[in-house]
Amino acid sequence: MPLVSTGELVSAAVAEGRGVAAFNVITLEHADAIAAGAEQAGAPAILQISENAVKFHGGRLSAIAAAAAAVARASSARLSLHLDHVVSADLLRAADGEGFSSVMFDASKLPYDENVKATADAVRWGHERGIWIEAELGKVGGKEGEAPLDAHTPGVRTDPSEAAAYVAATGVDALAVAVGSSHAMTERTAALDHTLISALRAKVPVPLVLHGSSGVPDAEIRKAVTSGMTKINVGTALNTAFTGAVRTFLDANPQAVDPRKYLVPARTAMAGTVAGFLGLL
Repeated sequence: MPLVSTGELVSAAVAEGRGVAAFNVITLEHADAIAAGAEQAGAPAILQISENAVKFHGGRLSAIAAAAAAVARASSARLSLHLDHVVSADLLRAADGEGFSSVMFDASKLPYDENVKATADAVRWGHERGIWIEAELGKVGGKEGEAPLDAHTPGVRTDPSEAAAYVAATGVDALAVAVGSSHAMTERTAALDHTLISALRAKVPVPLVLHGSSGVPDAEIRKAVTSGMTKINVGTALNTAFTGAVRTFLDANPQAVDPRKYLVPARTAMAGTVAGFLGLL
């Protein structure tokens, strides 16, 4: 099936009052698993490649982007390709022509005025090329290379009035907000602020994005969608499933050397995780 645009998938989810999940791709096995899980669930999904994943691939975007796009096109599921947590302006511009219909441009570490300027520039560049732009306001902790951040620290969460002004000033197509989740959580113990999600939904005219959903329990994810979240980002949960399956296989088969023997159960475990999250939405 041809690649679907992220904007189309998100707009359809908004219209139908449901969520759409975006899963992080690190290796070809991740992409295969996301496609397989979406097919199992009979649901659309977004394959997203982060700037950190690009760094893992030696800073070269083209190969992993081409692989993920090829997997998506070979799938019967409706899948889009998204470039996630982009800080580098060079990487932002590299998205053009690589199959990406959307980019999450992350200027959240900058002071507010600088964030607005940088993001507005990214939006202008993207919209000239038909690329949908997501941004972040607030502090969703747990990103690689950052000090731990308590999601309940005062000043961390996104302010609804500031978010509305930010969207108006930048023209972004979607906004990632800080409402109690954190990146890289391996236990699903995050408690979301659903009152804040509802207030953000009432103030902000674009779809809301929940980052760090791997650490959010099922019931909290369902309630978050009901409260107003649309795009639900999942990364660490796939890695937990992948690594757990590999570890189990190698513990039972310490003499194994053929990576296909343990990558098959790893891929299957990730596909099950994908299907599980899609079923929530």
